[in-house]
Amino acid sequence: MSDPDPDPDNDPTNDGQCFDRLPETPADREVAGRASREEVLDWWETRFGIGREVLGGYSFWEKGAGKIWIFNGEATDPSRVEAIGMTFLRTRQEHWKPTTRAVQRFGSHATRNVVELGPERASRFVAGEDQDLPEWDGDWGYLIASHRIAGATAPIGVGLYLHGELRSVVPKGSRADLPVVER
Repeated sequence: MSDPDPDPDNDPTNDGQCFDRLPETPADREVAGRASREEVLDWWETRFGIGREVLGGYSFWEKGAGKIWIFNGEATDPSRVEAIGMTFLRTRQEHWKPTTRAVQRFGSHATRNVVELGPERASRFVAGEDQDLPEWDGDWGYLIASHRIAGATAPIGVGLYLHGELRSVVPKGSRADLPVVER
């Protein structure tokens, strides 16, 4: 039976200074607004077609409001460390956003919402430039930008597609001026 007048001082809250493991399912959620492991796996599968088996061996942690980290394996209590694994996803906003590092690491498994850029467009994208892309007939929102190199398609970053424009959201510290190399 639930307490009709719960004590707000006893409610679990998000502590931005420590890592907390994501609950397995929404029903297991104790902190309001926190994503669950199931929701994270569903989002990657629905948005990019990256199957649960690709991310199955990883654990997911939140530090701060909606900053999800991914860790290869398990950790009993990482709350006292500054980082665990890599940042993976931002969730406490209207539209969830994958990180550039996550896309570069797992984007090769994507089967949808991947836009392949030719040499000139790829070079402009990694330099942080936005560009018109009226020919994209896929979904709007966050996409995986990729480029064909050495006979394979490689994910290069996260793009935001809105109203015929591909916006580069490559972090400033990761941007590069690369030469355009034709095939």
